[in-house]
Amino acid sequence: MPKEAVFNGNILLVGFGSIGQAVLPLLLRHFALDPARVQVVTADGTGANNARRHGVAVTNTCLDPGNYRSELAARLRPGDFVVNLAAGVSSYALIERCQQLGALYLDTGLAPWAGAAEETSLPPGERTRYALREQVLSLRRDFKGGPTAIVGHGAAPGLVSHLVKQALVDLAAALLPREPRPCDRPGWARLASRLKVKVIQIAERDTQQALPRKKTGEFVNTWSVDGFVGDACQPAELGWGTHEHEFPHDARAHPYGCKASIYLDRPGAAIQVRSWGPGSGPYHGYLFGHGESISIADYLTVPHQEGGAYRPTVHYAYHPCDDALLSLHELAERNWECQPQHRVVQDEIESGSEELGVLLMGHARGAYWYGARLAIEEARGMAPHSNATALQAAASVVAAMRWALREPHRGIVEPEDLPYDEILAFCRPYLGQVGGRYTPWSPLQGRHRLYSEDVDSSDVWQFKNFRV
Repeated sequence: MPKEAVFNGNILLVGFGSIGQAVLPLLLRHFALDPARVQVVTADGTGANNARRHGVAVTNTCLDPGNYRSELAARLRPGDFVVNLAAGVSSYALIERCQQLGALYLDTGLAPWAGAAEETSLPPGERTRYALREQVLSLRRDFKGGPTAIVGHGAAPGLVSHLVKQALVDLAAALLPREPRPCDRPGWARLASRLKVKVIQIAERDTQQALPRKKTGEFVNTWSVDGFVGDACQPAELGWGTHEHEFPHDARAHPYGCKASIYLDRPGAAIQVRSWGPGSGPYHGYLFGHGESISIADYLTVPHQEGGAYRPTVHYAYHPCDDALLSLHELAERNWECQPQHRVVQDEIESGSEELGVLLMGHARGAYWYGARLAIEEARGMAPHSNATALQAAASVVAAMRWALREPHRGIVEPEDLPYDEILAFCRPYLGQVGGRYTPWSPLQGRHRLYSEDVDSSDVWQFKNFRV
């Protein structure tokens, strides 16, 4: 496989969990990169042996509000690249410092400092992804045209934003064959509006199974436990569409910013929504607050057009692996105090796959799913010591880094600002089975079978009908 152009800068990987351990071999595979120019900073030594096998130095240091400024200054020079893969290391703080030092930056999802997601002294609205996003995007005023900093470019958020654009292109080919392919943000928003897409759901189903199985007092997951718990404890959030009839009784709107989303006054782990995938069929997923629910909804907003404003409802529906699901139930039983033992499974996984797609609903064909399903056997063949969840995210990270190295002065950008076709072309070999499928499924399918429910039958695609 041909390598990319030589990168003479240094790469600093902050955190080296399952995703970091999948990113490193892909970096060395695709870039003509001296391993001596890669550093790993990890709080607990996770994955240190795997890093050293590749000739990469590892430092056990926990970045925190008191030391991150000096630690980054000591390790970075202009043109270097920071990849933040750590749960509990503030995206805002690292982005601001990288802009000051002239270093490029990427993370896989907006994160606050450790513990902020569970800090009950803060009002729920201040613990949302919306608040984090508005804070980070405010840095654009001070660092316009600064070093490229890509916010939230893992699998979800990240890859899914490009899957949405490909799904819109597929729908346009079927329903609006003469429609030109969009080339800018207003064009993509107009296309979604013309297609009458009412709902975009990020549908993720993890069926990977490992031995030994979860024990009482243990949190098991296929990716970061701290990151998972943070997602679970933050308020449920969703982009709020213009087609919605009824504002949820427990919802709150934001009085500032883009106002593209709302949050519910409950943690994401306490809210489930109905979803569907081609491999799993119908399932119930958790409505975790995710950055793409906000950024996609904001990106596809048409504020002024004949017939009124347009915006789709956008939300996440996540069904974790079975042991993570049991861990989540136990976490709730412990009143959201995390279990004392944590385990991220990689080599222990015996079977299963990661199915990640986007469901676009409400158009003339009903519902269209576009995405990928990667089996654990396929993932291991491409990146030993990885798993299907980590590899999909890692491919998206490296694809975005390639773009950033060619476009090093774009300032602070989101996944929607990157070329979807280029990102997908790079990622496809790492995603397993990729494609689209129409489905007759809807959130009202099979309802009223056992008992009467309060549904909105006038429009099947109302959020009220998705909510469990």
